[in-house]
This record gives sequence, C-alpha cells and structure tokens, in this order.
Amino acid sequence: MLKTKSFLCGDFGAGTLKIAEFEPNESGTLRLLRYAVKPLGLEGSQDSTRAAVLVQAIQTLLKEKGFVSRQINVCAAGFNVFSRFVKLPPVDSAKVAQIVEYEAKQNVPFPLEEVVWDYQILGATATGELEVILVAIKSDTVEGIFNTAETAGLSMNLVDVSPAALCNSFRFNYGEPEGCSMLLDIGAKTSNLLFFEKGKVFTRSINIGANAITQDFANEARLQFDEADRIKIEHGFVSLGGAYEEPDNPHQAAISKIARQVMTRLHIQMNQTIQFYRNQQGGSAPARLYLAGGASMMPYAAQFFAEKLNIPVDYFNPLQNIEIDESIPLEELATVAHSLGEVVGLGIRNLAQCPVELNLMPKSYQKRKAFDQKKPWLMAALFSMVLVVFAYGLFYNQQAGLKNSEIKKLQQKIGPLQSMKGQVDSALATLRSQYAVANEYATILDDRYYTTQLLNDLQATLMEYEAASSNSFGKDTGVWIEKFTPLLPQSAAAATTASRFMPAQPGGAAAATATATPLPTPVAPVMVGYYAATLRSANLNGLAPDANRRFAFGMQEVLKTNVMLLPDYTKLDDKMEEVDALAKSFSFSLTLQLKRPVRLH
Repeated sequence: MLKTKSFLCGDFGAGTLKIAEFEPNESGTLRLLRYAVKPLGLEGSQDSTRAAVLVQAIQTLLKEKGFVSRQINVCAAGFNVFSRFVKLPPVDSAKVAQIVEYEAKQNVPFPLEEVVWDYQILGATATGELEVILVAIKSDTVEGIFNTAETAGLSMNLVDVSPAALCNSFRFNYGEPEGCSMLLDIGAKTSNLLFFEKGKVFTRSINIGANAITQDFANEARLQFDEADRIKIEHGFVSLGGAYEEPDNPHQAAISKIARQVMTRLHIQMNQTIQFYRNQQGGSAPARLYLAGGASMMPYAAQFFAEKLNIPVDYFNPLQNIEIDESIPLEELATVAHSLGEVVGLGIRNLAQCPVELNLMPKSYQKRKAFDQKKPWLMAALFSMVLVVFAYGLFYNQQAGLKNSEIKKLQQKIGPLQSMKGQVDSALATLRSQYAVANEYATILDDRYYTTQLLNDLQATLMEYEAASSNSFGKDTGVWIEKFTPLLPQSAAAATTASRFMPAQPGGAAAATATATPLPTPVAPVMVGYYAATLRSANLNGLAPDANRRFAFGMQEVLKTNVMLLPDYTKLDDKMEEVDALAKSFSFSLTLQLKRPVRLH
C-alpha cells in the first residue's frame, strides 16, 4: 500500500456514516482532502443489521470517493455510549484512579467487566472538588466497531465518543467565547447538549433524535421508514405554531406539526438540563446556542429554538480553522459542514493534546498491540535459546554423566510434589466454587441499581409525555404509575404459557452442585424480563369519545422509544377502564419488556 501521512476519521452514527480524510499542513493545523456522508437508513440503527450495513457503506465510500489512507480514528454512535459527570472530593493524586473506579461501579449501569470505560479530569471547583467526565461502552459493542473496521479493510487507532469529539472541535474553532455557550448536536437517535464556560465543559446526552420525527410521521401516514425519511428531508420543516396557514401538501403539514412536537420535547429536556447546569454545576445562563447535526438543518429549527430560549442561535462551523483542499466543492461542503463536528474533533487528536482525550479501544486490540510491542524481545529470546541449545550440544558428551546425576536428584524432589497435586487441585476447585457464588451476589447487587435506573427513566418519560400531550390535547393531562408488577410464571405448567413474559435462562437448580465451600449456595435466580404497569391519567373523554384511548396509545408509543425497553412486547393491554365524561381519571395497563432481564432475588 502507498505510504501516506494522511489519515481517516469516521463518525459511525446511528443514522449516517461520515468519513473525512485529513493531513497535517504547514501551518500546524489540518487540511481536509476529501469527505463523504452516507445515510444508513433504519437498518443502521438496529443491532441485528447495523454491522452489515456499516461494512457495506464503508467499503462503498472508500471505493467511490478515492480515500487513500486506511488508518482511522472512530467516533462511536451516541446511543451506544454512557457518559456521566461526577465530582470527587479533594484527594491525593495517587488515589484518584481508585476513587474514579468506585464511582464507575456506582454510575455505570453494567458490570465493569462487561464494558470498556475511560475518564478524564476536567478541572477543579472553587472548593477543591475534582470534576471528572466518565464514559463507558459495552465491550461487545466496541468489539463490533473494531470488527466492522477490520472487515472493511481499516486499521483503527482510537475510539472516541461524540461529546468528547464535539468538545475538542468547538474549542479548536471557537476558543473561549465570553459567557456561557451551548452546542446542541441533534443526531438520529440521541442529541448531545454541551455547555462551554470559563474553560470548563459540561455535557448531557438526550434520548430524542431525528428518527423520532420520521417514525411518528411513518406511523401517521402509514409509510415505510425510508420513504417517510425521504419526504421529511425533502419537504419537512418545523412548524412555527400560532396562526400560521398550513401548507397545501398534507404530508408537509403533518411533518411540520410532528417536528414541532419532537422539538418541543427536546426543548423541555434542554430546559431541565440548563436548570441542572446552573443549580448543580454552578454555571450561568446560556448566552448563545450553536446547532449541529442533520436535523438542525430542518427549516425553521433555528427560529424555533431562538423563540423558545430567547437567545441568539447560529449554526456550528467545525471547519472554520480547517484548510479545505481546492478539489472540494465548497457549496456542497457547506450543506453538511454543520454535521462534521465529530470527524474534525477526531482529526485534531492527531495534532496535539486536546482538552478531552478519551480512548475506548477494545481490550482484545490492546492485548494484540501489547503483544506486537513484545515481538522484538520474543524474537531475541528465541535467538538466545537457539544459541543455548547449540552450546549445550557441543558440551553434551562431557556433561552427560552430570546430567543423569542431576536428573535422579530432581526425580527424588518431584515425587513428594506429585503427591501434593491432588490437594492443590481440590483447593483450586473450592476457590472456583467460592468465586462463582460471590460473583452471583455481585450480579444481584448490580441488578438493584438497574431497577432503580429503570424507575427513574420511566418517571422522566412520563413527565416528557405529560408535557407533550398537554400541549396536544389543550388540557393538563397528568399521568402517574398506579401499579408496577413483575410478570412471573406461577407453576411449571404456567411457565410454558408465560414464556413470552419470562425468557428461559441457563443454569437453574441443576447448576447448583454441592461443593466443599464455606459460602452458601445461592437460590436459583428468578429472572424478570417483563413488568405490568398500570397507569392512571386525567379523564379526557370530555374532549372526544376516543380521547382516553388516543392518550393511552400515545403513551405506548413513547414508552417504546425508552432506551431501557424493547418495543416488541411493550404494548398497551386490550382492556381499558371505560369511564364517562364526569369521571376525574381513568386507568390503563401496559406490558413493558426490559432490554435485559433482571434478577428479582
């Protein structure tokens, strides 16, 4: 392969693949040589099809766009990444890593053995507390990214996350503007909201993205997702609300209303984050907003946020300090420049030290890289062994007698050691059994945090829907959880009937074999994959006979987008409480399917 000083940067987003090729220039910055943006469709955001779609898209772009380098920095999709800001007490620097690991165990919603995680200290507060950003991604997810890159013929240098890449890109291009600046990057499944103020950064990922507009429109118009997305891109805009005349095109009118509803939900989450930033992080009110991401270019999106937030709104330009190769058409580049923040942030990682430097490379690659670094030493050791064998052969005749004598002495020592082998094997078996039991209890403790997070997440979802539906129905709706019950089989016969509510689990009573261990043998775990939720809301039948049913159906669709639930069996029950217009409230029930089963005990 032709040697080149250029390198690739790729943003493996949920809805779009973005690749750019950079090279360092004479002024100490970067030159953009070529770029490509390719939509991935609905399959790009689904776990079952994402890898194949990504590989095909990467190979197509490498061939069609003439990319030269095969070394790549990668940004993982935002919906795959967990990030959290934590504050640490003032401690000695030698203890920081230990405290951060403890915080990671408390905050990351998965066992640390199942994730790749990293952290960085961003600074200190006036009271001496350390501000730390903590990020994690499931090990199988990052392994999948690595395998995708390798299958497409690429060699991966680092794995970054969207908030970090956007932070570095913003600092590189805008420096430190006066006051507090916000950057909102609207992705396909999630949106990243970043705050920049006085050299510090704070970020939050919001589980609302452009796919929500497409999916709601596809459901309403009874269209396939890809067709609905095409119509959204070609004709969609954000309705300005109020007494504006609707477009003659019914699809355009529907999209504009749905886009405003989704943007309103996003604005609600932004307001909550702004309040948290000001009250808990000691920040000031935002002075300006920069928009980025594909959905930010929807007509009237900037006007919507300017009206809601009452601050100046502009589009983020991550290329203003990047040299553009003369072969690139500037008019075409201008249409997508706002969405290249992540790839620019990845690119400047190759220039110098950045404000945020995280790397979530898969553990298997780190082991392979460590092995490659040891290869010269292993070759030298092998060569030394060959010399030793050669020298040994020369002196064999003279040393044969001495050798036989030493062998006899060794055999006398080996005999007692072999008799102890059985004791050692027994002790090892006991140790493994104890470790398995301890690991079982650790998993149970982890599941407790998972259930707490589930309830908190459901509460946030209900609050979002309550605000959106109140605006839609023109009346305060109000919705709360009345009953929340795990779905369990009641007997061996019922287990077959309830299999859709409780997937079969490996192990069980047969796995709890008796061993000589001082720890108690745990009871076979009861795995809960589904919950029955009974919700109660304000009675809307005074507005329309089917208002209650439409409200409940809308609640079902919102819950299907929750990141902790799977949509297949997150369904509204057929029976719903029927009430007359005089009733204050009504109840309805849903079945919620968890993304992963949790242990009940």
